This record gives sequence, C-alpha cells and structure tokens, in this order.
Amino acid sequence: MIPTLETGRLNFREFTPSDVINLQKIFSDPVAMEFYPSTKSEVETLEWIDWNIQSYQENGFGLWALIDKGSGEFVGQAGLILQQNVDGADETEIAYLLERKYWGNGFATEAASSCRDLAFSRFDCERVISLIDPKNFPSIRVAGRI
Repeated sequence: MIPTLETGRLNFREFTPSDVINLQKIFSDPVAMEFYPSTKSEVETLEWIDWNIQSYQENGFGLWALIDKGSGEFVGQAGLILQQNVDGADETEIAYLLERKYWGNGFATEAASSCRDLAFSRFDCERVISLIDPKNFPSIRVAGRI
C-alpha cells in the first residue's frame, strides 16, 4: 500500500483498472507521448496499470495517479520505478507524465519533489535518477529543480 503522499495541491493514490479512461487521455495523445516509444492503446494502458499494481506489491512503490485536490480531477501520474541495469546497476527512477492541460503549472515539479523525498525517507534509496530524452527540455527543467 502506498504511504500517505500528498502535496499542497495534489493527492497521490494507487492506480486501479477504473483509471484506464483518464490515463488513456495521456497515453493516446501523440504530443504528450512524444518522448516515449509510441502512444498506447486501451489494452496497453490496462497492462500499464496492472504493471504498476504489481510494482506496488513487489517494491512498495510504482507510479501513482495524481489527483488535483481543488477539483478532484485526474492530473497524470508520478512515482518511483525500479530500473534494472542502468550502466550496470539497478536504480530507482523518479518519473512523471501529466495530461497536457496541466503542463506549465508546477504540478510535475511538486509531484517529483515528493517522490524524491519519499525515495530517501521511506525506501532508503542512496540516490535517484530520471531517464529523460535529451530533447525533452520541460522534463529536464523539472529534474533540475528537484
């Protein structure tokens, strides 16, 4: 079960299969998915949710749904991912992806900062990384802030 995690504007919660519609808004958007291998179908989105549920059980963390406290709306996802064999070592990655209408509002920085703090305080990570395409300047800026 996810530790209680929230920021000033966001609540984090575990994904459930009922999140497929909201997550699909992001995964089917070619602009939001520009730096990913491809967009995802609804079936692939459900597989992604299942993968996160398995990660919660195996690692105690994964990517979580981000909910705007003010509106109750789904904003995107953020969390921690175990990346295997990054330059020969297993690493914990901070990852984030938001629905486009929430870009530029500081939500990604807010969520990523909380994930960083959680990685060090709850999971005793020695370090965290973010794997970012060199052309993804907004994501690079977020990582630089945290």
